[in-house]
Amino acid sequence: MRERPAQERWERLSQRPLLALAVAFAVAYAVPIVDGSAGYSLTSACTVVEWVVWGAFAADYLVRLALAPRRKEFVRTHWPDLCAVVLPVLQPLRLLRLVSTLLLVGRRARMAPQIRLTTYVVGSVIGLLMFGSLAVLSVERESPNGNIRTLGDAVWWSFTTMTTVGYGDHAPTTGLGRMIAVGLMLSGIALLGVVTANIAAWFISRFEKDDVEERRQTEAIATLAEEVRLLRAEVARLAEERESQRS
Repeated sequence: MRERPAQERWERLSQRPLLALAVAFAVAYAVPIVDGSAGYSLTSACTVVEWVVWGAFAADYLVRLALAPRRKEFVRTHWPDLCAVVLPVLQPLRLLRLVSTLLLVGRRARMAPQIRLTTYVVGSVIGLLMFGSLAVLSVERESPNGNIRTLGDAVWWSFTTMTTVGYGDHAPTTGLGRMIAVGLMLSGIALLGVVTANIAAWFISRFEKDDVEERRQTEAIATLAEEVRLLRAEVARLAEERESQRS
């Protein structure tokens, strides 16, 4: 049995712990935003958890880089991972930690062959809705002209933005909030395209499968008809021989 490469073994081994850390990051990111009265100690603890999770993903990238047989090719093919690792260091904002962690979780999830496309799309939708709502609430809640003040407003805005409906009853007023809106709109369009393509591919595969089955049945019928024809010819030949022997 062929032994798996060290990089692949590490990715399979670290996948679940990293996803568990991502859940911890989600909780740490959400608590100070949902609980507006959170104290300094709780907020600081959540910030530490966020940085620890980001550090774990950064360490995972470095380990995979060290185990890669061709490191230059690894860096070239995994440049989104590198950007996600470097992004929070350049400007330590909570929103950048959010973006980088989402990117890294998505990259690691795509490496798992057992995760089907439908599960990945559903998880992406839920994650984008949740984090988009929290992110826009954190930057719009204190805006003087903002109208996204509660978590319910933020979730409703995220739904209408991702589906590109855009009722306009709630809208970001800050530059950072509008950047979040652009990201959600593009993500919603991309996910809708993935779902549409997945459904179309399913129908095409079903039609192709039906066509293959129909061709197989047609070939089987043709083969059977040919065998029947040959059998009739053989019976006729034997009958003629028998008549000739009698005469």
